[in-house]
Amino acid sequence: MTWGLVFRVRQYLKGSLWVIPLVGGFTGVLLAVALADVHAVVTLPVGWQYSAGTAQAVLASVVGAAVGLTGFVVTVSVLVVQMATGTFSARYMRLFYRDAVLKSVLAVLIGTFTFSFGLLRRVEQDSVPNLGVTVAGFLMGTGLLLFVIFLDRFVRRLRPVAVASLVAAAGRRAFREVVAQASGDEALDVVPAPFEVPGAPDLVVRAAHGGAIQAVDLRGLVAWARTHDCVVVVRHPIGDFVPAGAAVIEVYGKAAEDALAAERRLGAMIALGVERTIEQDPAFAIRIMVDIAVRALSPAVNDPTTAVQVIDHLEDLLGLLGKSGPAAPTERSREATTRGVVIPIRSWDDYMTLGLTEIREYGGASIQVMRRLRAMLEELHASVHPDHRGAVDDQLVRLDAWVAARWRDSPDLDLAARSDRQGIGGPGSLAPPPAVR
Repeated sequence: MTWGLVFRVRQYLKGSLWVIPLVGGFTGVLLAVALADVHAVVTLPVGWQYSAGTAQAVLASVVGAAVGLTGFVVTVSVLVVQMATGTFSARYMRLFYRDAVLKSVLAVLIGTFTFSFGLLRRVEQDSVPNLGVTVAGFLMGTGLLLFVIFLDRFVRRLRPVAVASLVAAAGRRAFREVVAQASGDEALDVVPAPFEVPGAPDLVVRAAHGGAIQAVDLRGLVAWARTHDCVVVVRHPIGDFVPAGAAVIEVYGKAAEDALAAERRLGAMIALGVERTIEQDPAFAIRIMVDIAVRALSPAVNDPTTAVQVIDHLEDLLGLLGKSGPAAPTERSREATTRGVVIPIRSWDDYMTLGLTEIREYGGASIQVMRRLRAMLEELHASVHPDHRGAVDDQLVRLDAWVAARWRDSPDLDLAARSDRQGIGGPGSLAPPPAVR
């Protein structure tokens, strides 16, 4: 099984809403069979024994309650999906589908249904599975508790700030994983693009079908390049959509194996999917947060406070990205003209442009948003790597120009030009507001 196939299967299992509940259903059937056999050798105290009629009534009630609660969970989930896609961003659904509580409550309820139904068939006048009836009641109670937790969890997650926090946390995890992968021994043979490789490629690997690049097996590419003394160039960064037939990998240097086998092996190290994922793409987390902020700033919603709350978590993620220095070729990297991996990576300027441009454009009429953006940029200027401060200064210049153009004839120009971490109503900056020209 290739790396790309394993990645796609893992992504499918993480996002699937039926696999874990199906496992719960089969577990319920097996547990019912096992407890029916245990009943023959285990005798419960008199206080825990049931008559045949009582056992049937209890199990029938549990079956009905499990089916009813399962339907209610599905209904609530559909409503959450409708509200989330209409209020936040459809791309947030990739995280919603992976929620462990949702899958757990469905698995327990479906397992309780199959377990109770399996025991119900084994209740006879002279043989009652007392232990199984008690376990069925316990499972039903567990399902009710999980349902309450599920309901509380998703009611709270309907708040935009909760969604922004969840997405930012996913982006931080993705960035740390990427950094951990790039800081290992493999990093010795990884060169950030752009990097000039002389000559024409000896092998071009093309996409078998269209899709977004979800992940790249960096370790596998480095190992292959080391083995064959080749330069492997990944033509597109993670997150790009490539059409069928587009070049995704170029190899410079003769490989020991035949071209067809090398093409299949290298192609399997690139995972293509319907849309981007956050696993190796922290920029996708920024994209989702910007979408939420922009939607809140639309004239139909007109909720700048939500945009300010999203900027809070956007600042946290950008601050983490900005603290790492720019990728620079090392002495080993300069030898990659004969062996190594060249892969495009996003620069700090790219992250800043993605995170601020649209919020500044659509929030230009909001004093809250202008003030909060300025406070974020001032904080980033003080906290990011020194080599990244030029991009922050550029964004401050653009913000000044936008405020000057939008608010020059407004009596609130002085307010829009100030820094305020709360957007409006906070104590403001200790420094005087900048001169807006």
